[in-house]
Amino acid sequence: MIQPFDDTYFMKMALQEAKEAFKKGEVPIGAVIVANNQIIARGHNLTETLNDVTAHAEMQTITAAANYLGGKYLLDCTLYVTLEPCQMCAGALFWSQISKIVYGARDEQRGCINLKSKLHPKTKMQGGVMAEETSLLLKKFFIEKRNLN
Repeated sequence: MIQPFDDTYFMKMALQEAKEAFKKGEVPIGAVIVANNQIIARGHNLTETLNDVTAHAEMQTITAAANYLGGKYLLDCTLYVTLEPCQMCAGALFWSQISKIVYGARDEQRGCINLKSKLHPKTKMQGGVMAEETSLLLKKFFIEKRNLN
């Protein structure tokens, strides 16, 4: 029997956030933070809406989770994000001391893995959860953007 609250379930919730970003004309990346099998924060890219290069899905979600928990450390929390975090987000995740990061698609050019960004020594990272679905949404977005220009 499949547990209803597994990595795929939570990545689907992050993908819903990415679809919200898509509707707003934002790069469709979504994230949720989970503690004790409960979503405590949701977010998606808002860089265009807020005219802020730091308004990535992860940053929005880290802030919301910290507010929810009443503290800056995200111990015993898992971030589900549709695209591998960038260097900036990896830095924020380092400082948050988040326990685990689960991402969908790899970002071969700007992702934290190829850029060798440091995560907190206790942070675990797992990739490839729903990678095809998350990657397809990003590809669709950029194809549509190119066709409009």
